[in-house]
Amino acid sequence: MKELLRTNDLTEIAFAKALLDGEGIAVFELDVHMSLLEGSLGILPRRLMVGDRDHFLARALLRENGLRPSDAV
Repeated sequence: MKELLRTNDLTEIAFAKALLDGEGIAVFELDVHMSLLEGSLGILPRRLMVGDRDHFLARALLRENGLRPSDAV
């Protein structure tokens, strides 16, 4: 799996997940439960991960829809 998106913005996460789901790209969200450790302040970013074979297409899809994918490859 590769990191696709890292953000604190929950609306970006929801939008990205909807876009990827619409294209049939499986996505896994990491760091969801970190809010328990940080006190629900939204300080720690969440990460969206996709499979290696879907990474290129997923990055292109996010860029086409105004989101900035992570630079981590």
